[in-house]
Amino acid sequence: MKIYFDHSATTPVDKKVLKEMMPYFGEKFGNPSSIHGFGQAAMAGVDKAREQVAKFLNCEPGEIIFTSGATESDNLALRGVIKVLKSQGVKNPHIITSLIEHDAVLQPCLEMEKEGVEITFLPVKSNGVVDLEKLRKAIKDNTVLVSVMYVNSEVGSIQPIREIGKIIEKINEKKLNDWKNIRTKDRAEKPQPIYFHTDATQALNFLPGNTKYLHVDLLSLSGHKIYGPKGVGALFVKNGVPMKAIQLGGHHEKNLRSGTLNVPGIVGLGAAVSLLGEKTVKNNNAKIARLRDMLVDGIMKNIPNVILNTNRENSTPAHAHFSFLGVEGESILIALDLEEIAVSTGSACASGSLKASHVLLAMGIKKEIAHNSIRFSLGRDNTEEEIKGVIKILPPIIKKLRGMNPDYVK
Repeated sequence: MKIYFDHSATTPVDKKVLKEMMPYFGEKFGNPSSIHGFGQAAMAGVDKAREQVAKFLNCEPGEIIFTSGATESDNLALRGVIKVLKSQGVKNPHIITSLIEHDAVLQPCLEMEKEGVEITFLPVKSNGVVDLEKLRKAIKDNTVLVSVMYVNSEVGSIQPIREIGKIIEKINEKKLNDWKNIRTKDRAEKPQPIYFHTDATQALNFLPGNTKYLHVDLLSLSGHKIYGPKGVGALFVKNGVPMKAIQLGGHHEKNLRSGTLNVPGIVGLGAAVSLLGEKTVKNNNAKIARLRDMLVDGIMKNIPNVILNTNRENSTPAHAHFSFLGVEGESILIALDLEEIAVSTGSACASGSLKASHVLLAMGIKKEIAHNSIRFSLGRDNTEEEIKGVIKILPPIIKKLRGMNPDYVK
């Protein structure tokens, strides 16, 4: 029996999604930028998908930019805004992000820091959640952008996105009102608002995507995390948010994202999003949470010296991140893979790295314990039988691996 517990890395394409995609590989193969009928048939699929994504995010279709995935969306959100502001003469722009972001946010920030952009990396509390007071204190006169992920991919911690959005809105309102209260002839330029971006890649299977409810200006998402295809994503850009392209070569997507549109992928993304109905998500969440709790309780009961790094009170129902003291996470992963059980040591994008997880270190977890970690991430098709299988197979694996470690002390 093959068991897949790595849904945070990717999800299988839903059969309904694949069915919607199939015509665009064959009979509707046209380039959507072409004026002829073949092109317009393809563009009809893109338009439908744009409407589906916009409906889910509660925004206008024109506020959706299709990309190759959340990594590109994150880069476009961060670099695209800063590129405009710099061209408008904004000096020393300041970005606030968190220490637990995906590398798709952290790496662009580190690069922009070398280019003269000021970056503040917010610490998180031991439960992996950003401290709102520290966020408030980090905001300065030159702050132009805040980027905080909705759900952390490794431990599943849910960030207070709606609360952050409200804080930023109030600050923007105060800045504008203070400016309006100055006599017209004495006013400086209109104050620069702070824009708010969230990487919602890991959240949308479980949490609301309503951009108005979340009070966000920019939101990134990816198809393959929501039972859609790989290689496609989207960026919500609220009307009025300044944005410049970061790659050139065409006039696609309102001149913000050059490149022939991935029509089958975009159609699949729209279809996947359309399946995220409120009732369906609620039912899936309840089922997955029950299985996750069964897994956690079984592991904690049957294996000594285990630390649960996921805070079940404030995480998605899918995540269960453990540290098995005295055993390297990679060793556990390989041993489970030999039993045809798929798990992860953390973010799939960083799985080739031997460094300790920056997320766990930011949570205050010691380096040696961080190396002992495994992430289970459940999906809507997992079963009780699979959970019982893992609970049966894992304890002897851990016992054997600990027995091979001369430094392990019971």
